[in-house]
Amino acid sequence: MKIYTCLCLLFLAGYLVAQNNTSALLPMPNQITSVKGKPFTVRSGKTAIYMGQPELQFTANTLQNILYDRMQVEIPLASESGHADIRLLIDPAMDGKEHYRIEITSKGITISGATAGAVYYGIMTMDQLLLGDACATAQKEIAPVHIDDAPRFSHRALMLDPARHFLPVNDVKFFIDQMARYKYNILQLHLTDDQGWRVEIKKHPKLVGKDYYTQEQLAEIIQYAAQRNIEVIPELDIPGHTVAILAAYPELGCTHTDTLPKIVGKTTDLMLCANNEKVYSIYQDIIKEISSLFPSDYIHLGGDEAVIEKNWTKCTRCQAMMKELGYQKASQLMIPFFSRMLSFVQENDKTPILWCELNNIYPPANDYLFPYPKNVTLVSWRGGLTPTCLELTRKHGNPLIMAPGEYAYLDYPQLKGDFPEFNNWGMPVTTLEKSYQFDPGYGVSAEDQTHITGVMGTLWGEAIRDINRATYMAYPRAFALAEAGWTQMKSRNWESFKQRLYPNLTNLMKKGVSVRVPFEIVDRK
Repeated sequence: MKIYTCLCLLFLAGYLVAQNNTSALLPMPNQITSVKGKPFTVRSGKTAIYMGQPELQFTANTLQNILYDRMQVEIPLASESGHADIRLLIDPAMDGKEHYRIEITSKGITISGATAGAVYYGIMTMDQLLLGDACATAQKEIAPVHIDDAPRFSHRALMLDPARHFLPVNDVKFFIDQMARYKYNILQLHLTDDQGWRVEIKKHPKLVGKDYYTQEQLAEIIQYAAQRNIEVIPELDIPGHTVAILAAYPELGCTHTDTLPKIVGKTTDLMLCANNEKVYSIYQDIIKEISSLFPSDYIHLGGDEAVIEKNWTKCTRCQAMMKELGYQKASQLMIPFFSRMLSFVQENDKTPILWCELNNIYPPANDYLFPYPKNVTLVSWRGGLTPTCLELTRKHGNPLIMAPGEYAYLDYPQLKGDFPEFNNWGMPVTTLEKSYQFDPGYGVSAEDQTHITGVMGTLWGEAIRDINRATYMAYPRAFALAEAGWTQMKSRNWESFKQRLYPNLTNLMKKGVSVRVPFEIVDRK
C-alpha cells in the first residue's frame, strides 16, 4: 500500500526525477550535510512546535500550515521547549542577519536563525525538503539532515511595475507570497512613469488618476511583505519618465513644452525642468511623504533614459542655468538637479538609489553620465555595459546592485516567438539557461566585487497587463536569479538546477501561479 501511494503521488506531482530531501532545494543552500540515522516522524497528537521568541509567531504559524499542506496533520504550538520536538529559535550569536540552521534527527527538528527573518527562511527550506522527498513526506517522515546556510548577497530583489499596468493590492500580495518561497528580500515598486502616478500624495492629491494605491493600502502591502522578510523599496522616476506628473502640473516641464499636450499613457519623452523652483518644492513634499510611508532605508529616484537633447537643450530656463554654471553639455545639469533631489532624500534619513547611466548607452563607455555622489547606490542594467559599470563603481566607491538586461530583465521573451505579443519593441530574448549563467560578480576577484550588494530581476510593465502575465514572465527565470543572489558559485550547477526546478514549478502551478514550462531545456532523444 505504501509503494502504491508513493507512485501515485509521483504521478500526480508530474515530475519523474530522483526523490530525496535535496531534490527541490531552490536556491541551493550553501552547506548541506547528510546525516545517517532514522527519520523524524511527525505524529498527530504528539508532535508540537515551540517558538523561542514572540516575534516568531508568524513563522510558527507558517510552519503549521506547511505541515498541514504537505502531511495533512495539525500540529499545535507548545508553551514550553520540553514539550515540543520541533523548536524555532532566534540565536543572535549567529553571523549575518539571514543566517539560519536546520538540524533534523530522529528525535526532533531545530530551526535557528540570527533573526526572525532568518528563521523564516529556514521554514521555507523546510518546505522544500518536504516537497522534494515526496515518498517520505507521504509517510509523515523527514530524513535527517544538517543545513547551515546564509546568502551570498544581502540585496535580492524583484521589481514590479504597476505604473505601466496597475496591479491591485491582492495581486501584489500574491506576488510577494511567491518571492518569499525563494528567499527574495526586496520588492521594488516602480510607482510613477509616463503611464501613471500610482501613489497617493496627500499634499498633492491631483497627482493620482483612476488606479492608484492609497497610503493605507501601501502600508498594508509593506506590513504583509515585512512578515515574510521582504522590504518594499519605492521608485519615483525623475527627471524623465514624468508625463504623469506633468499632466497634473504642466508648469513643471521645460519652457518649449508649455503648450504641448501631456496625455498620460500616450505622451513620452518629456522631462522635468532642471531650472524650475516649483519642481523642487513639490518633490520635497513628495519625498517627505514617501519617506514617512516606507520604512525602507532606500528610495529609488530612477535617473534613467533622460531625453536631455529633446528637453534641456531647448529650454530657455535650462540653457540659462547652463550658461550661469559654465556647463558645456546639457547632461551636466543632472549635477545640480540631483544635488537638490538627493538632499531631500538625505534630510529624511534615507539612502538614494539610481540607475547607472554612462556616457554612452552602448559599449564602449568609459565614465558616468554625471558624477554620482558616493552615498548613491547604483543599479547596472544596460545590456553589455555592466563590466564598465562594475569597474567605475568600484573606482568611485558607489555600492552596486546587479540587474543586467541580458540576464535579469524578466520582461524580455524567454524564447524566440514567445510572449509578449503586444507592446513588444523588439526585445531581445533572455532564456532560462542564460539567466542561470549569471554570476553577479562577473568573475572578478573577491576584493573587486565587495561593493556589490546584490541582484534584481525587473518586470517592466509595458507588456505585462496583469499579475498572471507577471508571474509567467518571472518563473522559472526568477528561480535562476534567486540562486544567483543566494548561492555561492561553487554550489551552483546547471544540471542540478534543471532537476530541482521541476518540483518547484509543479508546486507553483498547484498554488495557482501562472508559470512558463521550459520545455526547451529537455534533451529530446
